[in-house]
Amino acid sequence: MKGTASLTNKTTRAIVWSFTELMANYGIQFIIQIILARLLVPEHFGVFGMILVFIAISYSIVDSGFTQALIRDQHTTQEDYSTVFFFNLGISFVLYGILFISSKGISVFFEEPQLLEIIRVLSIVIIINAFAIIQRVMLMKRIDFRTITKISVISSVTSGTITIIVAVLGFGVWSLVVNMILLQLIQALLLIIYNRWLPSFVFNYQSFKRFFSFGSKLLLSGLIDTFYNNLYFLIIGKFFSITQLGYYTNAVKVRDLASQSLASTVQRVTYPVLSSIQEDENRLELGFKKIIKLSAFINFPLLIGLAAIGNPIFLILFGEKWMPSVIYFQLLCFAGMLYPLHALNLNILQVKGRSDLFLRLEIIKKGLLTILIVLSFLFKLGIIGLICAAVINSYLSLLINMHYSAREISYSTKEQVKDLLPILGVSIVMGAIVVMIGKIITLGSISTLILQISIGIGAYIGLSKICNIRELLLLIELLRSFLSGQKSRKSEGN
Repeated sequence: MKGTASLTNKTTRAIVWSFTELMANYGIQFIIQIILARLLVPEHFGVFGMILVFIAISYSIVDSGFTQALIRDQHTTQEDYSTVFFFNLGISFVLYGILFISSKGISVFFEEPQLLEIIRVLSIVIIINAFAIIQRVMLMKRIDFRTITKISVISSVTSGTITIIVAVLGFGVWSLVVNMILLQLIQALLLIIYNRWLPSFVFNYQSFKRFFSFGSKLLLSGLIDTFYNNLYFLIIGKFFSITQLGYYTNAVKVRDLASQSLASTVQRVTYPVLSSIQEDENRLELGFKKIIKLSAFINFPLLIGLAAIGNPIFLILFGEKWMPSVIYFQLLCFAGMLYPLHALNLNILQVKGRSDLFLRLEIIKKGLLTILIVLSFLFKLGIIGLICAAVINSYLSLLINMHYSAREISYSTKEQVKDLLPILGVSIVMGAIVVMIGKIITLGSISTLILQISIGIGAYIGLSKICNIRELLLLIELLRSFLSGQKSRKSEGN
């Protein structure tokens, strides 16, 4: 029991710090996004959105699944880290060269001349990111998300401040390029300074082969996932106007502030924690169930609530010119609310070493999404139809993930759905109340928004108590545990 309590406290601290890091990072970036949205026009975000798929795919190739393989390994040596580091770095230079040469073709494909220079400059982030991968992995293996939080906050504030200055000076889309490069550069430098690890000049083929045998399948599945996650930027950029792509890009960024921050937190923290107890089936199952329900308890009301107040948020924060983004944002929220659950179910497959199954699932799920996208084009449903296809695919994919993770752990799809339905029901009722308040109350935009948020939080807590949803008490206990742990740490320091 002592070991379980220790693990729970350690996991709680890690989750809080990781969530704080991502919220700080996304939060600062969100503030920057608001300012830039006021200074720039949708077309600038549209041009930038065209490039994101190439950068994202390059990141996946550079990582090659080694991050997950290293975190999972319990006996990693200096030679192992050095081997992976030099592989990451070498691949990053190759990819930079490919993108540099391909930039003209990409520019012609999108019929956007300025992409030529933007791609050649922005692609440098691929090399910068390669220097930081091992540093970040080592901190994650130690579950030291407190240090990662500090690094993210410093880098986000510094890069964001400079970006705003560049935008004010009238550099347009180049301000977005500057932001991405500076963010990655400062993060890489700080990770090196804080972690203080240097590679040895060695490359062990056996070490490479051992990690790549596990990571290669994750690489392929990661490439498929990354390509499809960014496919809409390609489709909208090619078949629709650059302004519509700008609206979509902004909607995705705002949605990701909430959905990706929690999903990434859950995935980053639970993977090393669950990996450390992979041999203890009972603890693994108990921890998995608890995290699944707690994640849903936080993410369901958050994303449904954001969808309910989408109109006033965009009007107040971004202005009238960005209102076409609202419907995109609201639909994306209903897909994003499931992201932490996807991450957790897939983590089980990785913990169990089933990277082969991980790859097979990606092929199945993305094949399904391809069919839905084709149908949206056949029926000429436009961008709304494309986004609805993504929403439907998110729900079907979760059922697929649940089915296969249940083969590795005693927690069936039926049990998961049964545990999640009460939380989903309470969240939907809360969202309906928030929408009704917005239609009934005729105060100013800001006053109405504050009232909607306040009533929404109160309604969710009240409904959770009435429906006896235990995750409310668990969340309170975890927060108390974290705060008491922080106080004791301070007293020890004094």
